[in-house]
This record gives sequence, C-alpha cells and structure tokens, in this order.
Amino acid sequence: MPRSNPEASDRSKTETDFGTDFLQLDVSLAPLGGLAGWLTEQLRAAIADGRLPMGSRVPPGRVLADELRVSRGVVTEAYQRLIEDGQLAGRGRAGTFVVAAPISPGISGQASERKVPRTDFAAAPGHDVFDALRASPARIDLTPGVPDLAAFPRSAWLRAERRVLDALDPAAFGYGDPRGAPPFRRAVADWLARNRGIRVEAEDVVIVTGVAQALDLVSRVLLDDGIEEIAVEDPGSLGVRQHLASRRLRTPPIPVDQAGLRVDALRESGASVVALTPAHQFPTGVVLDGRRRRELVKWAQDEGGLILEDDYDAEHRYDRPPVPAVHALLPERVFYTGSVSKTLAPALRVGWLIAPPSHREAVVIAKRYADLGNAVLPQLVLTELMECGELERHLRMLRRRHRRRRDAMIEAIRTQLPQARIHGAAAGLHLTITFDAGFRDTDLAAAALEHGVKTQPLSWHHQLSSEPGLVLGYAASPPADTARGIALLRKALRQVLPGQL
Repeated sequence: MPRSNPEASDRSKTETDFGTDFLQLDVSLAPLGGLAGWLTEQLRAAIADGRLPMGSRVPPGRVLADELRVSRGVVTEAYQRLIEDGQLAGRGRAGTFVVAAPISPGISGQASERKVPRTDFAAAPGHDVFDALRASPARIDLTPGVPDLAAFPRSAWLRAERRVLDALDPAAFGYGDPRGAPPFRRAVADWLARNRGIRVEAEDVVIVTGVAQALDLVSRVLLDDGIEEIAVEDPGSLGVRQHLASRRLRTPPIPVDQAGLRVDALRESGASVVALTPAHQFPTGVVLDGRRRRELVKWAQDEGGLILEDDYDAEHRYDRPPVPAVHALLPERVFYTGSVSKTLAPALRVGWLIAPPSHREAVVIAKRYADLGNAVLPQLVLTELMECGELERHLRMLRRRHRRRRDAMIEAIRTQLPQARIHGAAAGLHLTITFDAGFRDTDLAAAALEHGVKTQPLSWHHQLSSEPGLVLGYAASPPADTARGIALLRKALRQVLPGQL
C-alpha cells in the first residue's frame, strides 16, 4: 500500500524557519518537498558518527514535529525508514531507540584502528599515567588506593537518601554555602572529634570534592602568598606531586625512614611548607612516630612553617592502635584534609579541608570561585549515615573484610615471592614489597601487566634513588583473585630475572 505524502503542505505551516536543540536540526536547510528524506539522512548521519549512540532514544515523533514546525507525518516517515533499515526500533511506550549503526567504510576503518590502551612503563610517568593504567585491560587489578567497592552500602544509602528527600525543603535545591551544607559540616566536625581527636567547629570545615581539590585550593592560596614550593615525602605519592606541579609548584623530596618523614632533612631543605601522610605514609605505610611529630611541631613553630596533612588511610588499621592527627597538636599551622574515598567510594567525590585560621578566608574564597560548592544531596545523605551510626558500622565491617584480604595477600607473597620484603601491612588498603635483586621495577610492572595483573612500580613514587619494588592494593580484590595475581607476579619476576629464581 503506497505511503501518503506528508510533505505537500510542510512549508505552508509557517513562514519562519524553525529548529530544535536535538542535533541542532535546521529545517531551512532541507530541500523543498524533501523533508522526510532530509530528516532521515540527518538521523542516519548522527547514528553513524556517534552523536546518536547505540541504545539512545530519539524524541517522540509529536515532540520533534512540534519543535521543527513540520507535520508529524514527516517525522513518522523518517523514523519508519530507519526502522526498516534496522537502525531504529520501536519499544512501545518506552519510545524509539537506536539499535544499530550503518555500515560505513570510514567509521569501520576508524574502529579497526583503535588501539587498546596500554601503560608505557618504560617512559617517565606522564600526567595521564593513572588514567592509562586504569584503562589498561587486565584480569586482576592489584593497584592501590581503592576500597572494596562491592561493599558499598547501597541499601543504607537508598534509605538515607529517601529520608533526606522526604524532609528536604525546596530551598535546599538552590545555591548554597560554598563551604558546604551546614548539617554536613557539623557532622564532619563531630566525626573528626570522635575518630581523629580533632576539635573544630562546623564553621572551620570546608567541603571539597576529595583530597585532590583540597591540594588545589591550598596550592592556589599559598601561591598567592608567594610560596613557590611544597616539600613532599620521598617516597611519596606521585599523584600528589603531579597535582602540585600542575600549579607550577616545586616539590623538593624529603626522605622517609622507619620513623616517618626526616624532619632534620626538612630543616636543611629550607622549605616553608611540607605535605605528608603521617597516619599511614604512602607508599611505605610507616607511621610518623612521637619523636618525629614533636620535631615537626617544633620546626613549624621555629620556622613559621605550614603543614599539609593528608590523613590517608587513617580509618583502616588492623595490627596497631590509632594515631592522632598532627592537626590536633598544632591546629594553627596545619591544613588538614580527608575524604570518604577510602571508606565508601572515590566516585562520591566528597572530602573536607580544615585550614589554619590565617588562611581560612582565602580557602573559602578559592572554593567559591572553583565551583560554588559541592552537590548538596550527597552531603545530606552522608550526614544521615554519620548521625545514625551507619557509617561507623560500615567501617567496622570493612576493617574485618579488608583484614582478611590483606592476610590473603601476605600469605600469597610469602608462598610465591619469598624473596620479597613486605612493608606497611599493619594498616591501610595496600602494602609495598621490595627486592634486593638489581632490576627495574617498571620492567616487573610491565611484565606483570603482560600476564594480566595491574600493579604500580615503587619507583613511580620516588624522586630519589630507591630499591625496586611494587605497591600492591588488596582491598578491592577477593582473596582468590589476589592469590592468582601474586602467582602471576612470580611468573613476571622470572621473566625479568631469568635463571635467578
């Protein structure tokens, strides 16, 4: 049965050309009497080049027709042609969806040339090194810094979110305080007092999108004060160095030993600011001991120094008592930062920053101009989880779970890699192994990836010379996967040191 021609009166409906936000379609570009064909080709091209990806829904015919000021039959005709070609499919009331892309030599050629991302361990780590490593395919991921994401308390979160939404005033959906939602800042202040020995008021807390943003805000403020360098631990987080370097700050290395940061070396460096992880040093796992803490406080008092304290992994401890935050000893000289990334999930992008009184206003101003403040709803949900005790219950469960996974990794290392020395296993979400043998740990990390295991070479986190080693995360992998991963590391080590194992 022949189709009716919906285009005969299309141009008579209006004397003005209309368009739509959808694909920025402009009917003034369509040939007279050929609207349906033109629309079909526009949609086909958008599907081919990815503007309409697989699974995306096209607008309802009536809506698109109204926006273009054409008859509904034009849109229906275009959709029908693509349905017959197998590129669209109608799903009843759910709508019409893209189900296939047209075969195109250009698109096909591009797809065939796409390369699976791989980490180049032979090159110096660039700004995107962690993105490349995350994207590299591997059967087992033993990279550090991620908790057991499968343990995220989804049910508790949904219950808390429902309670928050039921009670939320409409005004709360507007722009808020750039420092963060007041209830959440109070909850963070209470949490830090109860768990970290830090006594602050809600007014002192600035909510940030994680430690990364805290570093950025502090960098901006200190640069405005004329500071051009921040001393860092060595070994110390490559990611922290990269964040500081992105602000054109120099990062002189200060050695770390079994007692933590060497304050004598800090004095000799002449630096006026130091960034450190005193509760569980990354990557060695050592704790800044009491004597070094007193030396650090004296350095700050004598030299007018500032301390940037990242309370890394402080909540996750297994074989040692908790240690207080440095901020509790010298709040007037310490920028203190932490987050929920290791307790709940990095994807939440929620953390906090407490600045010393001398820099508090400047930090708030920097936060205001950075993003006007964090999303409010996650803050209020976290407030609910903190106040009802759910977050503490979750943390207790995580400690038990992570401890079992840590024990499984230690046992596997002792069995498969007896020549490796284990460091920093008493707390945290990772441990470090080192070797006496002479080889490049980047070669070992590359060989491990070839065997399907992701790790981080210890040398990434060194500016000074170091012994070879790997930084291994255990929290995100089930014990069976960890055991298989360590067994594959043994094969990789044999590949790097043939005939020596």
